[in-house]
Amino acid sequence: MTQDDLVLLLGLPAPPTPFSFHTVTEDSRRAGKGTLFVAISGEKNDGHDFADAAAAAGASAMLGNRPNVREMSGIPYIYHDAPRRAAGLIAHALAGDPTHQQCVIGVTGTNGKTSTAFLTQKILDTAGRHCANFGTLGYDLGKTQQAAAHTTPFGEDLARLFAEARQEGCNHVVMEASSHALEQDRVAGIHFNVAAFTNLTQDHLDYHKDMDAYLKAKIKLFNKVDETLRRADSPWPCFGVINAEDPCAPKFEDALPGRCHSYGSAGSVRAEGLELLTDGAVFRLVSPWGAGQAHTQLVGRHNVLNALCAVAITAGLGVPVDTVLAGLEGLASVPGRFEPVIAGQPFQVIVDYAHTDDGLRNALTAARAVCSGRIIVTFGCGGDRDKGKRPKMGAVAAELADYVVLTSDNPRTEDPCRILLDVEVGLQRKGKRKGDTYTVIESRREAIRHALSAARPGDLVLIAGKGHENYQIIGTERRHFDDREEALNALREIG
Repeated sequence: MTQDDLVLLLGLPAPPTPFSFHTVTEDSRRAGKGTLFVAISGEKNDGHDFADAAAAAGASAMLGNRPNVREMSGIPYIYHDAPRRAAGLIAHALAGDPTHQQCVIGVTGTNGKTSTAFLTQKILDTAGRHCANFGTLGYDLGKTQQAAAHTTPFGEDLARLFAEARQEGCNHVVMEASSHALEQDRVAGIHFNVAAFTNLTQDHLDYHKDMDAYLKAKIKLFNKVDETLRRADSPWPCFGVINAEDPCAPKFEDALPGRCHSYGSAGSVRAEGLELLTDGAVFRLVSPWGAGQAHTQLVGRHNVLNALCAVAITAGLGVPVDTVLAGLEGLASVPGRFEPVIAGQPFQVIVDYAHTDDGLRNALTAARAVCSGRIIVTFGCGGDRDKGKRPKMGAVAAELADYVVLTSDNPRTEDPCRILLDVEVGLQRKGKRKGDTYTVIESRREAIRHALSAARPGDLVLIAGKGHENYQIIGTERRHFDDREEALNALREIG
């Protein structure tokens, strides 16, 4: 790409010095000969501080948001008011704009993104529409899988992933769209066909500051579909899918008027005669595309809503209802989402990713539906993150569990004891008594062992907060820790 191509793509004035490049990056460590280095001013670091390193590595030019700068570190400097957006547009253009030839489905919301994406992928694969899946659990390109550093990668990585998925024969891609990624323009350059909204509850307010800002970040996904509609040349339908049970639903519908399908008890896609089972749920699916008897192996009413969301996405893309139902039934589980741990014990042990008050409520409600005895829950809250949800999670645990074991969960640079005290506030407000109906054990390993040791036949132990994650972040160090492994080891030792 030459400077003239860049000017045309971004609508910029022509730079005084000619240059060309064949890669783009926000990371100076990736810079080399023929690279355009994009300097991002982030929360902790400013990319401009690494200009010398990028130039020394051979970068052809630099793009950033400092006005009236023509050159930096001896290489041409191009001004753009939104560098990360520019980086995404450039990366996708260099990759051949793969999403122009793919049907891209974005799923956003506080909870349910991963399960909805897995269900959507399963249905599309059942229909013979090869579907990649980019999200919290990794990047599934169809034939190969890659580990996930972020729920939604940065623009240069996304462009590469889309291109590789296309090369592997994936004409559909379902991806989780986090609020951070939407706010930071990481999804710039992607042409979304479908935007799905699962729900909105408190999370990430350490970043977004208030719920209104969090909501606006989520709505940007629906704005992206509107942009694709305005292009008017997409070979696939463009529409939104909205959880009609969420109070914020009208806000999302306003972003894509007349183009949204709704799901839930008040939606056009709904579950009638719902029966929640220990191994999933059965219901009669009712939708604008047809009806039929449905069975999902995912446990809990919240997963029924996730299933309905996936139905609206896939049926809206033209998958026959019979195939949709077969795909729903075919997904056995999602890693770290209400995942059982079995070692021959006379009680249930479940590991779940629930890390918000709404997520914990969903998991505990699902647990109550399949448990004949007591519910014991062990969980914590992450450090350096949204502190406001801590007492709320404590209150939910107090309300829905019989015995609570508070413990640490990625304390990062915060004092773990301070975090636990914040959670205790919610427990005590609901009448829980320390040493009687709840206890505090900072060591997550010991907390899991204590919870399992306290279980009796017929009980259910829910280990919440980390799910699929196999690490603990203590200080700035990431240490191996997997709730599933720890539970298995403890069960074997307890006998």
